Amino acid sequence: MSYQWDAADYERHSSSQQQWARDAIQALKLSGDERVLDIGCGDGKVTAELAAHIPDGLVLGIDSSETMIEFANRRFPPAFFPNLQFRWGDATRLPYHHEFDLVVSFSSLHWISDHIAVLGGIKRVLKPPGCTLLQFGGQGNAALISDVANELTTDRRWKGYFVGFTYPWFFYSVEEYRGFISRVGLSPERVELIPKDMVHDGKEALKGWVRTVFLPYTERLPEALREDFVEQIAYTYIERRPIDENGHVHVQMVRLEVQATL
Repeated sequence: MSYQWDAADYERHSSSQQQWARDAIQALKLSGDERVLDIGCGDGKVTAELAAHIPDGLVLGIDSSETMIEFANRRFPPAFFPNLQFRWGDATRLPYHHEFDLVVSFSSLHWISDHIAVLGGIKRVLKPPGCTLLQFGGQGNAALISDVANELTTDRRWKGYFVGFTYPWFFYSVEEYRGFISRVGLSPERVELIPKDMVHDGKEALKGWVRTVFLPYTERLPEALREDFVEQIAYTYIERRPIDENGHVHVQMVRLEVQATL
């Protein structure tokens, strides 16, 4: 399903995702001339950071949100970022063949149900001895705040808007994902669940993050009610996981980090 992303709002409330991607990128051994495909590039800021590491190469960011791609192209114009490109693209239908040395993806693949199609496409677009680094929500990710949102869908005020609703994200275990990798013929180098502490500077910052990523919930509501729903998620979550002595709200996240080769 395609959601109506607010790219500017996402950029403001995705610093944790950016830092986690930055940490993973810094661990890569890049020579500086690779051709890289970034799947689910979003607002483009992580893709631009990656491009800075390969001045003699090329990074292509793709995303299924036209809003995100338009934002990324405005934010990182070719005149100032000559080794960086952004295009609309479907992660399950990659149109490239043996064109990239490295395929990466950060904080996006948990939105996609068909990971066999994604991984098969990654294998097809890589040229030997290509590799991939994927980082996205894994088993147990955002469990407590997801429980809060799911409970609200059965509340008397909201349940009429959620008839037929199904959980929108796909958070896999290490064993499940190793199976996917083997099925498409890639070689797993590392498949690991990594706990992360997402820290928000108070309730309003938490609401900003909820507003940007809980679109599968809020888009089922009339626009006039969406902010009330977000407020209720944040309020209930903080009741269960109170703000700390420094005014911070903590959300326990889990990243599934995957490295595989041809």
